[in-house]
Amino acid sequence: MRALTVDDEQIMLNALTSAVKESPDISSVAQFTSCTASLEWAKTNPIDIAFLDISMRGMGGLALAEKLLEIQPNCKIVFCTGFSEYAVEAFKIHVSGYLLKPITAKAVQTEIDHIKQEKAKEKTTYKLLTVKCFGNFEVYAQGKILNFKRLKSKELLAILVDRRGAGMTAKQICSIMWSGIEDDSKHMTYVRQLFVDLRNALRYADAEEVLQQNGYNYFLNTELIDCDYFSYLQTGEPRFHGEYMMQYSWEESTCAGLMQNNN
Repeated sequence: MRALTVDDEQIMLNALTSAVKESPDISSVAQFTSCTASLEWAKTNPIDIAFLDISMRGMGGLALAEKLLEIQPNCKIVFCTGFSEYAVEAFKIHVSGYLLKPITAKAVQTEIDHIKQEKAKEKTTYKLLTVKCFGNFEVYAQGKILNFKRLKSKELLAILVDRRGAGMTAKQICSIMWSGIEDDSKHMTYVRQLFVDLRNALRYADAEEVLQQNGYNYFLNTELIDCDYFSYLQTGEPRFHGEYMMQYSWEESTCAGLMQNNN
């Protein structure tokens, strides 16, 4: 999980950040004494959980939380303060947790464990991605188009969707993207960067569990994807009209198989 910590007192911020870093679930922590600076950072960096002091000069933690959720609605908010009277007002914003100072690593981990449990419950009730393969390939997360840093990152996801959960190595993906090239080191390095980009895009959409890896093999957890292609193979619906991932040339073999199945 990527964390954000904000407190306008440097000593308190250092203590909070130190407690957060002790959690094995936290992969990185960005810390700020300025609410404005933290919001600017959040515009371009995905955040899974934010620990915010409530009583800060200027904007304050409550206003910061509201603005942060506008930028990253999937971010989980945990308020940190020495004043319990803020609790009722804080929970009106639908925050995930509330910590009283002095904050300990144990208390932080308790909140993280609670958030993980809640997220697990949420993910059992709906698909993380909606994927459209018939026509052009498009991907949606929570009703919004999933943004990719590179078009090739989107194509990488398309290739994995086409394989319906089967594992693929970087070499195999490279040969599909660039017509038979398998051992070109430049292309292999680029494919690995595409996986980094894809993970970041999925993480930003709170859907990182879709992409899985086992050794050198990459694959998708298809149980977390609502896909017209998958549905058609299982139920015959929706109807297939001869158009499949039209922006990619390598789709022809799958399209031919669907056409044959459609007859």
